[in-house]
Amino acid sequence: MGGSAYDEDLAALDDLAARHQLAAAWLTAYADATGTPLTPGDLAEAVAVELCPDLPRHDSDLTPVTVAEGLLGAHPRITGRALPLRIDEFLARTRRFAEHEAPAFRAHLQRRTALVAAERARLRLDEHRPRSMASFVRNRLVDEVYLPLVGDSLARQIGTAGATKRTDTGGLLLLLSPPGYGKTTLMEYVADRLGLMMVRVSGPALGHAVTSLDPAEAPNATARQEIEKINFALAAGNNTLLHLDDIQHTSPELLQKFIPLCDATRRVDGVHDGAPRTYDLRGKRFAVCMTGNPYTESGERFRVPDMLANRADVWNLGDVLTGKEDAFALSFLENALTSNPVLAPLAGRDRADLELLVRLAEGDPAARADRLTHPYAPAELEQITAVLRHLLTARETVLAVNAAYIASAAQAEETRSEPPFRLQGSYRTMNRIAQRVRPVMNAAELAAVLDDHFTAEAQTLTTGAEANLLKLAELRGTLTPGQAERWAALKSAHARAQVLGGPAEDPLTRATNALALLADRMSAIEAAITAATGGTGANGTAGPRTPRHAAGGEGR
Repeated sequence: MGGSAYDEDLAALDDLAARHQLAAAWLTAYADATGTPLTPGDLAEAVAVELCPDLPRHDSDLTPVTVAEGLLGAHPRITGRALPLRIDEFLARTRRFAEHEAPAFRAHLQRRTALVAAERARLRLDEHRPRSMASFVRNRLVDEVYLPLVGDSLARQIGTAGATKRTDTGGLLLLLSPPGYGKTTLMEYVADRLGLMMVRVSGPALGHAVTSLDPAEAPNATARQEIEKINFALAAGNNTLLHLDDIQHTSPELLQKFIPLCDATRRVDGVHDGAPRTYDLRGKRFAVCMTGNPYTESGERFRVPDMLANRADVWNLGDVLTGKEDAFALSFLENALTSNPVLAPLAGRDRADLELLVRLAEGDPAARADRLTHPYAPAELEQITAVLRHLLTARETVLAVNAAYIASAAQAEETRSEPPFRLQGSYRTMNRIAQRVRPVMNAAELAAVLDDHFTAEAQTLTTGAEANLLKLAELRGTLTPGQAERWAALKSAHARAQVLGGPAEDPLTRATNALALLADRMSAIEAAITAATGGTGANGTAGPRTPRHAAGGEGR
């Protein structure tokens, strides 16, 4: 190939790559002009001849082209499951891939991983992954009572699978109980099994001052973060469980924001990225669960907004459901298994073994150890039954304390006949007692364990430690004559204080209450005299003459 312009341009270039590009362009144009077919291999050979005319050349019968057949990939260079390969082109392609494309792809992956990690940290996604506690024991009460109740509510909220899938999703789950009954643990377990992202919002972090879903109106950074989590859950929508924990510490006005979720509208007004936004959750797998203690630390009952309580599925995990007394009592033992080293292996064995072992510990003559599914050594079996026997005794006290706590907390303050009872008998209480129980204990040592536990718990109460311990002794039937006298005095003082008013009342209120008490006492005396005289007073009249100062004359 010749030509003055071509030779001049080629001679003017010192860079080999530029000379290669120029020669390839001229040869390609020449082939197109003359109609000469030119393959990529022929072009490379012709360029080499032009640029290196003095390079020795050797003829060979081998072909640099081959075809890889039987390929299953979907690469665009594969045609009919075959890929033509030319050795020089293949080496250049692989070199380019190794030097440019592969490092660029690795840099892309690193950049993408960094961005995803930063966004995950910003959204705190790891905190929204439900984690079922290793000590969680799925017991009879959970299977027979809690899971059906929770499952029915969640089915209405996220819809059920299959041919009977619900389209009218709605509702809200409200779980109440004193502390220590595993409300949060149960919801973690359910969310983990259903594969839902669990966004847990702390009620104490929100506080009573938060009444809006706008993070800008939050009184502090902690509350703002919790409100952002609520908006994040609403924005995520599908496969999400929004869990508001300890709602007794939140404002009822804030809880009312979730009322539309209970109806067919399924719309909630919130704030996303600083702009108002309405979240439409119709047809989405989105559920809301609220948990809390209906009896606050001050003894005042927390009031759930009526419109919310009437629409939500409300269940108290601390109360015994009708017909489930045995399962409720057994759950205290089942939940305490992992807390005692002797009983811990039972948590991973057949549940029927535990029920049979409990019957053996209770002295049931129909219970037979040879029906256990797991082979127990005689010494191990003796230790297990001994610990269970102690826990059965401790359970009586814990159940009595639980019932007394709920009964006392449900009473109105003005109608109490004795000081409020604030000691708690929950799963947590049973677990702490089970930690200290040993097979070799006698009855006195077990009683000492119970005394020590509840005495320590009473010391954490703000007021009424003595009254609570005396009430506990009354529940256990261990009141001494001196303690019984002191307990009666405390109840009388409490009743008198209820009538007269507490120390915080103003003098006028206390004086008015004292006069009302005096009038009640005079009425009681009049009724007693009337009943004793057959309807006439002591002086033969219809009743005793009421003193003037008692009726409210000059001596008032």
